[in-house]
Amino acid sequence: MKIVALEPFILHVPVTNRKIADSMHQVTHWGTVGVVVRADDGSTGCGYTGTHAHLATDRLIRDCIVHAFGPALVGEDPREVGYLWEKLFRIPSILWVGRMGITQLALSAIDVALWDLKAKAAGVPLWKLLGGGESRRIEAYNTDGGWLNWSKTQLVDDAKRLVSEGFRGIKIKIGSPDPLDDLERIAAVRKAIGPRVQFMVDANGRWDLPTAVRVGRHLADYDIRWFEEPLWFDDVAGHAALARGIATPIALGEQQYSLDAFRQFIAAEAVHYVQPDAVRIGGVTPWWQAADLAYAHRLPVVAHVGDMMQIHLQLSIAHPACEMLEYIPWLLECFEEPAAVEDGYYRVPRNPGAGTTLRKDAIEKFGVE
Repeated sequence: MKIVALEPFILHVPVTNRKIADSMHQVTHWGTVGVVVRADDGSTGCGYTGTHAHLATDRLIRDCIVHAFGPALVGEDPREVGYLWEKLFRIPSILWVGRMGITQLALSAIDVALWDLKAKAAGVPLWKLLGGGESRRIEAYNTDGGWLNWSKTQLVDDAKRLVSEGFRGIKIKIGSPDPLDDLERIAAVRKAIGPRVQFMVDANGRWDLPTAVRVGRHLADYDIRWFEEPLWFDDVAGHAALARGIATPIALGEQQYSLDAFRQFIAAEAVHYVQPDAVRIGGVTPWWQAADLAYAHRLPVVAHVGDMMQIHLQLSIAHPACEMLEYIPWLLECFEEPAAVEDGYYRVPRNPGAGTTLRKDAIEKFGVE
């Protein structure tokens, strides 16, 4: 089996009929920049990364996939995924211009596509190819709510709705200009959902260390399971100091683009819930390495859902460090077998592949080029 073509795509999918914002971003569409890898026997694999649907930067990722990485892939056996990841990652001209950001997002899309093709060639879902068990239960916590631009009334009403739909965990955004507003919102949500629903908060890297300590010391009063991205994404020392200064565990990982970055945070005891994102770190191959690293330190892995669940559900079923996965339904109508939740737990995928195969009408409905 040999790779004969790479067929890129860009989708912009509306995220909701409501305006949403966190402490750093406002989003109206989710961008999906990806590639279909085609082999000489007619088999295909589909992979992609996630963006905030900015067409200019989406085109840069697409061009990196096709023009920078593509020539090194054509003619190779797509099933030799580990070898191909190393080959692509170490292309000197690409290493020279970046080991994170656009180059890693492009590599992520390719690597996911290769794993999808490999699992399809084996005739099994990716979770089974990676050694997962059908009896694994992955709990869903809902992140499609709790937006920072909502009023406290909207926030509380939506939290109640999610719990009534069967979710056993929710996450809300914090990072307001006045941190006391965040504490009031946290108190209102905890009162509304009761003591048994898992409750997480996410500052999206907004605060400095003193502000994070000030807020963080109150989070234990509301039994917050984790404090996600409290500080600037690369501040290892700051996260370590915060972890020593508050009782609530720290979660991070969506902005980490390498195994080395996770190694530094873990070694500094600056993270408790490890959140690698396969569509940002470089694909399934390095995601699994980061998850193994966390597992070796007996830290739980809760993947960041930059791809809106599809690939991360497969990985979470397969890896023993995973028990939870966030739920964001923005891309569900794009896939042949969309992720689904029943009674608060994810349904185990059945189709061969990584769950990333697009519906035939997805590009027609959401494609921007």
